This record gives sequence, C-alpha cells and structure tokens, in this order.
Amino acid sequence: MDMNLSPEDLAFRDEVRTFLDAKLTDEIREGARLTPSVRSPMGPSRAWGKALADKGWLCHAWPAEYGGPGWNVVQRYIFELECALAGTPVLNHMGRKMVGPVVMKYGTQAQKDEYLPGILSDELIWCQGYSEPGAGSDLASLQTSAVSDGDDYIINGSKIWTTGAHQADHIFCLVRTSTEGKRQEGISFVLFPMESPGITVKPILTFAGDHDFNQVFFDNVRVPKANRIGDENKGWTVAKYLLEFERGGVFYSPQVRAGVEKLAYIAGQEPAGGGAKLIDDPGFRRKLADLEIQVSAAEMSEQRVMSTLSQGQNPGAASSIFKLRGSEIYQDMLEATMKAIAYYAAPYQPEAYIPGNNVDAIAPEYGIVASSQYFNQRAATIYAGSSEVQRTIIAKHVLGL
Repeated sequence: MDMNLSPEDLAFRDEVRTFLDAKLTDEIREGARLTPSVRSPMGPSRAWGKALADKGWLCHAWPAEYGGPGWNVVQRYIFELECALAGTPVLNHMGRKMVGPVVMKYGTQAQKDEYLPGILSDELIWCQGYSEPGAGSDLASLQTSAVSDGDDYIINGSKIWTTGAHQADHIFCLVRTSTEGKRQEGISFVLFPMESPGITVKPILTFAGDHDFNQVFFDNVRVPKANRIGDENKGWTVAKYLLEFERGGVFYSPQVRAGVEKLAYIAGQEPAGGGAKLIDDPGFRRKLADLEIQVSAAEMSEQRVMSTLSQGQNPGAASSIFKLRGSEIYQDMLEATMKAIAYYAAPYQPEAYIPGNNVDAIAPEYGIVASSQYFNQRAATIYAGSSEVQRTIIAKHVLGL
C-alpha cells in the first residue's frame, strides 16, 4: 500500500491550508481553543459552519449529486486531518454526517428536497432521539410510542442523553410503532421539528460542568407520517445504517493525532524538576511514544479501508473498530494531558471558557479546558455504543466468531 500523497493530493492539501489560513479568524480560533466538551460554542461554530457552507465544503463527504464537493476518500481524510491540526471548531455533525446520509439512502425525493438543502447551508441543527432511560446500549428495548392517527403519529415517551437538544431545530427519532414480533421489527424512524407542541427539553448537567446533554419528553406530539424515513416498522435497518456513520466511519484519528501533537507541545513547556522539561523525562517520553504508535496504527487501519470506501461501499462493521480504538486512545491522550499540566489543570473556571472573556485564568492557555475535556470524554467509550458493544460487533461481523 503506497502511503505517499500524490502531486494532486499535495496540491489539494495546499488548497485546504490556504483556506484555513484565510477563514480561521482569531475569534473562531479562540472559540475552538475554549471548547470544554464535544462541541464548540455556538457563535464560533456557526461562524465556521457558514464559512464552510459558503465554500461548499461543509458537507465534504457528500457526493456532488447532493451538493457536496464530490471529493475522493483521500481528499476527505486530508481535509479532516488539516482541520484537526489547525484547531477548527467542533461542529454539530448530526445533520451532515448522520441524518443527511440516511435521507440520501432511504428518503423520498420530497424528503431530500425538504431536508438536504438546510443541512448543506448549515441552517438546520439536528439532535438524535435514540437512547431512553431504559434503552441505552440495548436500543431495541425502546418504549417511546408512536400511535397511528390518520395521516399522523401521536408520540409519547422520553429520550435521554440527547446532545444539543436545547439548541436543535429538528430531531431524528426512533419510535415504537408496533409491539408485535421481535423488538427490532416494531421500530420506525421519524423526523420532526423541536418546536412541535408537546416537546419539553430539560438539561442534564454533567460532572464536567457543561450542558451538552438533555432529557426530552414527548406528550402527545403530532408528527405527520410523511416525516417517516423508510417503511413503517423498518426503522431498525435505517438506525443501523446511521450508526455506521455515528461510530466514526474511517476518520476518527485526525482529532486524536492533533491531540497527541498538542500534548507533545505541552510537555515541552511544563517543568519536570531540576530545570528540565517534561518532554525530557524518560517515563513521559515512553508514554508519548506509546500514544504516537497507537495513533499511527489506527491511521493505518483507517487507510486500509479507504480503497473500499472509494468504491462507494459503506464502512459497515469496520466502523466499530475505529470507534473502539479512537475513543480509547482519545481518553488515554486526555489523561496524559491532565498529568502533564498537573495541578494547574484542576481549577474549575467556567467563566474562562467564554470566548472574549477577560478572566485571569489560573491554568496556562493550553490547560484552561483540560479537566472539562477529560471528564466530558469519559463518556467516549459509552456513547454511540459502548466499547463492549463494539467488541461484540467486531467479534460477530468482522472476525466471524
């Protein structure tokens, strides 16, 4: 496998870097740097999303026929790596990376015309209604009901750990439309506005001190059946297809690579005693080398799949490999970052997370959000399917056990 970039790839990388230099303003960069959780603050992230949308690069994985740039797999990988290394804001990806591909594959032409343009322009913000208080990793046991009423469904129930529900315009939701047969056979996939009457959103504040998660309650919410994606009671097939994209596809390593490079920089700034820097400590250097080896191995695994994806195939069960390794390496990297910054990573100063603040931060610039990121990402091996679930999928569908 030739891992060298072609002249065309190098020219594309230069184009991406030129764009990043021109459009990543100081305000957008600060918002990205002060991101304590899974997404950057709304102001900087919306500004960055608009810049990408204006360029036609927001939905960079979409084919040209649906408004994307039509990049090949290598170009997409280069773009995501360069964005991660440049420190771009973390955007809400649920429209462009999750529900968008679902609408392309299973949606009617009317649904494509209604939803895809708003995702391309970053005008529609989405959230995901999958998990419930009694249905997390065992998603097939969900109980939120959708009872037929003429041309509509009447939805009652609750979803939990709904990231960004307090900011979303629309939700894509799994609901139970039948209680007969296997649990998976009675589920349907529907889309509807978050402003629909009967929806209540209550925040869930985490130990990290941020507000990402919510519990969403549905009380006789009326949703047109025309908003259903795919056939009634066949939503499990749609849901599994979406999870292939939620679990990372092939591009999980760029953000981890960027984090390891940042860790190396931090180690070059932090003291280790005796006038030396942490980067000179043999124990820390071994840890850093181990992380770099793990990231390189993950990158190689991703790149092996590129040829398959370039032929138009889906990531399939291989996405579980990347989600499993990516999330675990990411947690290791954040833990090492906490140890590198030491006690300066401990102070909790949420006011210092606000872009444009005038707070005298206790931690150095690179450590302001370190503890919040560490605590927030303890969930990385749980959300989108826990590591145990990923290993089961790999065992069954990759190894054939």
